[in-house]
Amino acid sequence: MDYVAPSPKGNSWGLGGTCVNVGCIPKKLMHQASLLGEYIKQAKSFGWNVPDNPIISWNKLTDSVRDHVKSLNWGHRVKLREKHVDYHNLIGTLRDRNTVVTYTKTDRPEEKVFTADHIVIATGMRPRYPLESEVPGTLRHAITSDDIFWLRNPPGKTLCIGASYVALEFAGFLTGFGFETKVMVRSAPLGRFDQQMAGFVMNAMKEHGTEFLLQCVPTRMEDVEGRVKVTWNDAKEGKQNSDLFDTVIVAIGRNASTQNMGLEAVGVRMDDAGFIIGGHNNDHECSSVSNIYAIGDVLKDRPELTPVATKAGKLLARRIFNQSLEQMDYEMVPTTVFTPLEYSFVGLSEEAAIARYGADGIEVYHAFFKPLEYTVPGKKADNCYIKVITDHSPNGQIVGMHYTGPNAGEVMQGFAAALRCGLTKQILTSTVGIHPTCAEEVVKLHITKRSGIDPTVTGC
Repeated sequence: MDYVAPSPKGNSWGLGGTCVNVGCIPKKLMHQASLLGEYIKQAKSFGWNVPDNPIISWNKLTDSVRDHVKSLNWGHRVKLREKHVDYHNLIGTLRDRNTVVTYTKTDRPEEKVFTADHIVIATGMRPRYPLESEVPGTLRHAITSDDIFWLRNPPGKTLCIGASYVALEFAGFLTGFGFETKVMVRSAPLGRFDQQMAGFVMNAMKEHGTEFLLQCVPTRMEDVEGRVKVTWNDAKEGKQNSDLFDTVIVAIGRNASTQNMGLEAVGVRMDDAGFIIGGHNNDHECSSVSNIYAIGDVLKDRPELTPVATKAGKLLARRIFNQSLEQMDYEMVPTTVFTPLEYSFVGLSEEAAIARYGADGIEVYHAFFKPLEYTVPGKKADNCYIKVITDHSPNGQIVGMHYTGPNAGEVMQGFAAALRCGLTKQILTSTVGIHPTCAEEVVKLHITKRSGIDPTVTGC
């Protein structure tokens, strides 16, 4: 059972959830398109005869991205049929712990009633707007990640509001397309991530052409001759500023999609924000009602990542129907931020490691490196950086690994598996690198932060 309520701008989509339709998939394709524009410019240094200022066709790009998304929508429906799963594009509400009443839309009468021994809630989240009383005009004039991939016209001069990876990723590829782009941040970008690495990401974005408005909070949005005038308070400068934009994207967080589902009425415990509290009956995904489960973003205090929800769902199905005892392991989950300089990590941030083990209880090995592909075009590599965090056990158990550089997700995926197997610094150091790659710099790490020695890699 699946139903997508239209966004405030009227956009909705097919089967596959946020990731397929308005998340990971279209975002990564946009990111790739932006990288290709940069590669074209660099190609001249490698002898290619290419135009000086390549121009992207927004309509061609978005049409191609939407075509791929639609193929995935169809593919999911085919897979459901192959597995003999009935699909219903309906809204569902719990009548009791075993009964779901469905509607075609919120103002229609009852359509169908389903009963089940087990019910799984996997409704995810939707973007959050600021309150209209706090920022008048936002709902009317701003869009969210639910809308950007559906724009028929180029976004033009764009303001991204928020410090999340979503705001930074969008700003990164829009800058790469040649659109003037600013990011408005109340405090610091990527606040829940390792802050040293977040700094490298922001510095690289600035060098890429994105402007950051730090310690700024919007106060009003209004129409001025077809453009959006945004007024904001600048805490750093102690004054109020304003500017005109063609597009304003709000990326300040997401709300759990658990409203009007009858969950509280049947006894499902949720926090004040609507996230389902799991961990009951010694099962990570089990709610306070023993036959109702939650997976993915609606589950409180779990990584908001598609692969996490997918893995948790598979393991839950095996426990329910195949007598498995295996629980989802929410530790050592890798992820990547697809900004112009990509950032990937697995395990603890340096701040979290210090909080857990103490500053004297960890060792941080690090290096600044220059990817070989940066050398010929003379691309700056000041923010390409690796750090590995270990505890002080005899072999140095690795508790966190962080990387900013090209192909970050591809680099980190294999190391994530190794960390889950108990990778130590001793084993990492004894591993032969693949030359010449960025990933080999990870196994070559030998300088600690504590030593104070310059960690810049020299030579090949």
